[in-house]
Amino acid sequence: MVKFKILTACAAILALNACQASRNFHGYLPDQVLPADIEPSVDTRSTVIARLGSPSTTSVFDDSLWVYMSATREQLTYHRPKVVRRNIVAIQFDEEDQVTDVLTYDMDAGEVINYVSRETPTRGRELGILEQLFGTIGAGLPSGLGDDERNGPGS
Repeated sequence: MVKFKILTACAAILALNACQASRNFHGYLPDQVLPADIEPSVDTRSTVIARLGSPSTTSVFDDSLWVYMSATREQLTYHRPKVVRRNIVAIQFDEEDQVTDVLTYDMDAGEVINYVSRETPTRGRELGILEQLFGTIGAGLPSGLGDDERNGPGS
């Protein structure tokens, strides 16, 4: 009877532990200085790199915008991961490498983008399943295959 109670207690603990959410941290995690602590007109590109390290990404066309991104995802059992916290800090520089602006975004600043579901038609005809499966029967072998006697080495 005691073994049954111990097994039941172990099974209950394992079942409760399986329902615990797992958290994953992605992106930039600040050590001591927060990216929002960078001051415009005071900090430069070199002080930002010394305090924060390399950015998560930079601007595509020029190097005047550095972006530090981080996200926390939570997953409960078999469900899809859900982003519970997102922080994005964009730091802009001028021509003299001075910080001109520090922009901070979070989950509330994001917008849902609606994709257009229209499709662009392509030219040509669409093959049915039977045409795809049996369309090459009787067409013969592609050139170069099966011609070993005529195109062999030394001919």
